[in-house]
Amino acid sequence: MPPIDRSDRSVARAEYSLLAELQPVVESNLNRHLGVAKEWFPHEYVPWSEGRDFEGPLGGEAWTPQEAKLPDVARTSLVVNLLTEDNLPGYHFAVAEFGKDGAWGNWVNRWTAEEARHGIALRDYLLVTRTVDPRALERARMAHMSLGYDRPDGFSALHAIAYAAFQELATRISHRNTGHVSTDPVCDALLARIAADENLHMVFYRNLVDAAFELAPDTAMAVVRDVVTGFEMPGSTIKDFGRKSAEIAIAGIYDLRLHHDSVVMPILRKLRVFEREGLGAAGEAAREELADFLAKLDTQATSFTDRREGIRESRARRAAAVAA
Repeated sequence: MPPIDRSDRSVARAEYSLLAELQPVVESNLNRHLGVAKEWFPHEYVPWSEGRDFEGPLGGEAWTPQEAKLPDVARTSLVVNLLTEDNLPGYHFAVAEFGKDGAWGNWVNRWTAEEARHGIALRDYLLVTRTVDPRALERARMAHMSLGYDRPDGFSALHAIAYAAFQELATRISHRNTGHVSTDPVCDALLARIAADENLHMVFYRNLVDAAFELAPDTAMAVVRDVVTGFEMPGSTIKDFGRKSAEIAIAGIYDLRLHHDSVVMPILRKLRVFEREGLGAAGEAAREELADFLAKLDTQATSFTDRREGIRESRARRAAAVAA
């Protein structure tokens, strides 16, 4: 897909026109969200009694690796998830660019406040429990946020909305599974609470995409194709993201099989992507390209699952040999 030239006034007008048409849907879904979202407080999910001062001006104790009580992969996933949340100012700017007034502006502000709460809770938990090196965490935050966040070339307003639908569901699953592998009930409860927020965010964005299909089916189909075929998590610019993602995938926290079965396909089914009628030539072509991609993704997911079993078996043998 060629990049969209936003210096072209016709492109800008088309984007804002689309949001204007979706404003009633945005407003109704914002009201729905506010009606079902449960108030919660990060401080209630953090075991403050475990905390103590770190080295530095307060003269506390320096962090040591022996204090990290969670499995390594859970710590890796928690840090990746937190750094992704930390880049929230960039995400806010990217979506607020489409409009700061009316229902859309109200939603963006509410969504930003809820996402910021996730980062607050995760950081407090990690530091109070001394699960990670606090200096390394802060350096990673500075490095990641210094890169900022830019929407991919070619992303229109509808692209951003559709991307958020898939990304929010992916984040929900990553948080939930990280909690499961943490072996810490406190961590599990915190991440379950965060995951519940992410699910509501997914529903909001998914409903907007559904409405877009009714307004402009060919455009919506092309957008969904673009987002699914080019999907990449917003934390991909984190240092060593590839290696960390591989470990997260081997642990079963988030992998290609989960991405295909639990993220992409559920949303596509809800949107009735392969059942919709009335598409033009461009929409039909986009749907065919999407179907071809999904078949390849499914094959890749199966291949990864098979390889993962071999990796796990090899690691288990090495661990047994070391223990012996």
